[in-house]
Amino acid sequence: MMMRRIFLAVLFLAATALAEVPANLVVDGVPEFPKPLVEKLKPYFDYRTAAFQSWHPTKPEMLISTRFADTAQLHVVKMPGGDRKQITFYEDRVAGGGFSPTDPNTIIFAKDIGGNEFFQVYRYDVPTGEVALLTDGKSRNTPGSASRDGKWLAFSSTRRTGNDTDIWTVQPKDPASAKMVLQVEGGGWGASDFSRDGSKLLVNNYVSANETYIYLVDVATGQKTLLTPKGSAPVAYSGAEFSADDSHIYFTSDEGSEFQQLRKMRLSDRSQQVVAKEKWDVDNFDLSNDRTKVVYAINENGSDVIKVLDLTTGKEMARPQIPLAIVSGLEWHSNGKLIGFTLNHARSPADAYSFDTTTGKVTRWTESETGGLNPERNAEPNLVTVKSFDGTPISSFVYRPEATRFPGKRPVIINIHGGPEGQSQASFLGRTNFWINDLGIAVIYPNVRGSTGYGKTYLAMDNGYKREDTIKDIGAVIDWITNDPALDSSRVAVFGGSYGGYMVLASMTNLGDRLKAGIDIVGVSSFLTFLQNTSGYRRDLRRVEYGDERDPKMNEFLKQISPLTNAAKINDPLFVIMGFNDPRVPYTEGEQIMKTVRANGAPVWYLMAKDEGHGFAKRKNQDFQFIAMTMFWQQHLLQ
Repeated sequence: MMMRRIFLAVLFLAATALAEVPANLVVDGVPEFPKPLVEKLKPYFDYRTAAFQSWHPTKPEMLISTRFADTAQLHVVKMPGGDRKQITFYEDRVAGGGFSPTDPNTIIFAKDIGGNEFFQVYRYDVPTGEVALLTDGKSRNTPGSASRDGKWLAFSSTRRTGNDTDIWTVQPKDPASAKMVLQVEGGGWGASDFSRDGSKLLVNNYVSANETYIYLVDVATGQKTLLTPKGSAPVAYSGAEFSADDSHIYFTSDEGSEFQQLRKMRLSDRSQQVVAKEKWDVDNFDLSNDRTKVVYAINENGSDVIKVLDLTTGKEMARPQIPLAIVSGLEWHSNGKLIGFTLNHARSPADAYSFDTTTGKVTRWTESETGGLNPERNAEPNLVTVKSFDGTPISSFVYRPEATRFPGKRPVIINIHGGPEGQSQASFLGRTNFWINDLGIAVIYPNVRGSTGYGKTYLAMDNGYKREDTIKDIGAVIDWITNDPALDSSRVAVFGGSYGGYMVLASMTNLGDRLKAGIDIVGVSSFLTFLQNTSGYRRDLRRVEYGDERDPKMNEFLKQISPLTNAAKINDPLFVIMGFNDPRVPYTEGEQIMKTVRANGAPVWYLMAKDEGHGFAKRKNQDFQFIAMTMFWQQHLLQ
């Protein structure tokens, strides 16, 4: 992954004619890049982020992920503010990694090639730097849980059929020991925790965002026992972990609640008890090594709060004081005192932090560079609630440019998240800050129906035949813009990736008279061709969300609402961006909408990277993409 970054070369490529762009990019309709714009954007390209990955098993040292060259790699940090010692060097990204629970000489990590998401699992030997492949090198493999003694690693793999995610185990020091312990049907299976003696394994079966199940698997025999009942109404369970003596399991569930609550189950009789009842979703949690304490994050309307409970008393311990931010990767250190996590907020890129539960102190371990720019100039998000056509409240984060520098009504970009079960939260916007700080564009991040974080009823409000209600939500956001005296409703654009890309195209077919332009990144243009061509391990999971195209009635509905069917209505400028190796939304989805809309006579720009998948991961490709998108806004939104 680690190709040397020579930014002067990027500047040269950007300033030359498109005939001279790198061979890995397919570019059509995009003008040459003006050198002054490239120079002005350079500081925004030089910001980076860092993500906490794992604690050293005995020392207070961190494994983190950050990018110094072209893609994110693993680094070791031995103290807060210490040097980031890089240990992986690949052309492609490393998707994540972690120390063995007991062996400081073993790090497990996953990596794909060119964004194809066919991850392989590797063992990194710390003393020698040698890397051993633990999986077959061909199928899609997702690391799950390590046994408490570090002897075994559980992972899911499509090795058997190419579609079903069976559960396998392997000894990290003996790749030949890999064996399948559970054969399944479907692509939504993953291991979450081993019992104390390693004989049992907790496995989650993801059916949809509203429906998941937890199984107890006997590692020796492969026998699985359903722990969570299948009732008349679907329930979502996640994150199962054993108690210290294996008599209970801890997990989150929305059973009997709109929101995910932290619960525990007695395995002997399946009785359940709420451990922490909150008014919002418990997003993620982690038990201390001795299983006497738990840390969890609560998603309060798009920002996170961390809580720590003593499980023996049920009382809350010291609560870390953090800003309006997003928290991820919560993990206890083996000392039972420190908690590691990643935090990012509007005025700081994601960085690795720790919280000392004995002193209440929050410590920043990394301080990611911001290209020399002062992050304090970044806009803080303002949370607004918009009522949609049926009275449903739509929560949105609004980032406004500085009014004294940019007087008058400002143009607006509506940035729609993917998923569809995603959520826009209060976060650092990275390069998007250029559009706000330097171009004077307001950016709105709506959480339309179907978003997570607002209850299970809201999460299911876009399923099946209700799909186009989400477009009406975007219409309600435009109504709100019209009534805001600081915003220009005659200059509104839509922007989004993945499902957000579909939302861009659907908004342009349904709300085109209220929009000026749109950028579609790896978006679905036809549900029928998408379901036909997406990777097999994902197909049934997506049918639950979008509808089963094998049913004639649903097939006709999906055809009617697909942007490709209605592409004749798109007359505004469109920019389509795809990755050739995308296993989720094939690049052909973008290719077909590009050709069809161009036939309308509308301006269409097209960018496709041959070495990327579902979104660009490599720095040089990200730079090129952002320059092109910025030019697109300058030409088609600002004028």
